[in-house]
Amino acid sequence: MANSRRNFLKTASVGAIAAISIPEIVSASAGAYAAKKVAIEANDIILFQGDSITDWGRDRKATEPNTTNMLGTGYALLTAAELMAKHADKNLKLFNRGIGGNKVYQLAERWDTDTLAIKPNILSIHIGVNDFWHTLTSGYKGTIDTYITDYRKLLDRTKRELPNVKLIIGEPFALQGTKSVNSSWYPTFDLFRKAARDIAEQYNAPFIPYQTIFDKALKAAPATYWTLDGVHPSIAGEKLMSEGWLATVK
Repeated sequence: MANSRRNFLKTASVGAIAAISIPEIVSASAGAYAAKKVAIEANDIILFQGDSITDWGRDRKATEPNTTNMLGTGYALLTAAELMAKHADKNLKLFNRGIGGNKVYQLAERWDTDTLAIKPNILSIHIGVNDFWHTLTSGYKGTIDTYITDYRKLLDRTKRELPNVKLIIGEPFALQGTKSVNSSWYPTFDLFRKAARDIAEQYNAPFIPYQTIFDKALKAAPATYWTLDGVHPSIAGEKLMSEGWLATVK
């Protein structure tokens, strides 16, 4: 009888964990960032910028906003779909200009055509994992100071050209126990996460705590469920990212 009771309690506990919903995961992760939100207004132009996590399946030759070719098949598409359904009366235009492999300095090299020329009202940036990862795999010599300096220069330039732009900053994230992420990433990678958080605070921008979101999601399923390699999200991970993004707007 005692063993049966223990097994029941164990099974019930696992079931409770598995039943955690994505909105609950995102809500529990918001913490101090929950109060800072961006308002979606009529005729807003919303631009997603970043690396492969944002790029994900888009046709880089596509120019028409609000299309799958333009938005790709990742979190940007899921987010855009929700925004367009919820705000059908607002004539939103949504663009994706993420490019796989990018680091901050590479965003800067294409910023005139891929950001400033679009004139977004809301600019979402998720960048940073390659600024660290490529020091391990590709001979990149940038440091955490390079990342911070380049990021601030990019945002200062953006604010000069688009003084009314509303920023949303996504946290770089990685999950251990996966194909590409192991203990060699730490503690250095955590500095990049902190830097993104500090930059969001400095520029008074909503911050998406992606690492916290994914860490909490591990209570429901392992890292290999939420990501393909520890960096790039699975379909479920894309949904996590989209919900995290949507929590920053009102």
